[in-house]
Amino acid sequence: MSTLLEVENLRVRFPTRDGFFDAVRGISFTVGQERVGIVGESGSGKSQTGRAILGLTPPNAIVTADRLSFDGVNLRSADARTRRTLRGGRIAMVLQDPKFSLNPVMTIGRQIMETLRAHMKVSRSFARMRTLDMLQAVQIRDPERVFDLYPHEVSGGMGQRAMIAMMLIADPDLLIADEPTSALDVTVQLQVLGILDQLVVNRGMGIIFISHDLRLVSSFCDRVLVMYGGRIVEEIAANRLTKAKHPYTQGLLGCLPRMSGSPHPLAVLDRKQEWLD
Repeated sequence: MSTLLEVENLRVRFPTRDGFFDAVRGISFTVGQERVGIVGESGSGKSQTGRAILGLTPPNAIVTADRLSFDGVNLRSADARTRRTLRGGRIAMVLQDPKFSLNPVMTIGRQIMETLRAHMKVSRSFARMRTLDMLQAVQIRDPERVFDLYPHEVSGGMGQRAMIAMMLIADPDLLIADEPTSALDVTVQLQVLGILDQLVVNRGMGIIFISHDLRLVSSFCDRVLVMYGGRIVEEIAANRLTKAKHPYTQGLLGCLPRMSGSPHPLAVLDRKQEWLD
């Protein structure tokens, strides 16, 4: 399995009134033609990791890494033109909330077409046909109608599927998916994951799948990185997630709802300062 992404000692810091806040604290991992899950609580650094890879952190963020490369390209020293070529073309990111990602004054179809034509020299007619095919692929029933709608005219779930279509239309080599199915019902969730799975199998694409849903990650991903306080505290094969050794991972698993047994007392994570040291 060839390595697509190499991350070594990645750090993301933000200045505050009281000094610096370390959102990501020296993490290292690689991604090949596989599905890598990143799990952890809100604020653990999952999304900031994905944004740092694509260079989408806020201007005041301080991002450093001993190595941050994609297919041999040094992402830390790459110029703006190289980053634009990679971003959306070879590396794509599905963000968590389509309300803040889709342009409110452009129709959905036009936005998806724009993504394709920014990375491939194709005609408008071909781009339109490809866009309609992609909308249908993410289980949008009437792609012709949705093509001409504005983001405020569709549901959150349909907006999320449109975002996924937009990120996949240029056939990226690496997809960073930040809670890509959180706004979808279970049936559509499985359909979208099936589409992503086929891209890994058929095209050799790599996926970084960021999620709170441990059950979903354990069934979809090949291996899992568990983050706490900006650090990776455990890496484990997804099919062995229930046998995790780190107490934080065990605590996350213990908080999952169960159909049997008493729901009381509710499980509470017992966090330790030494996990951050």
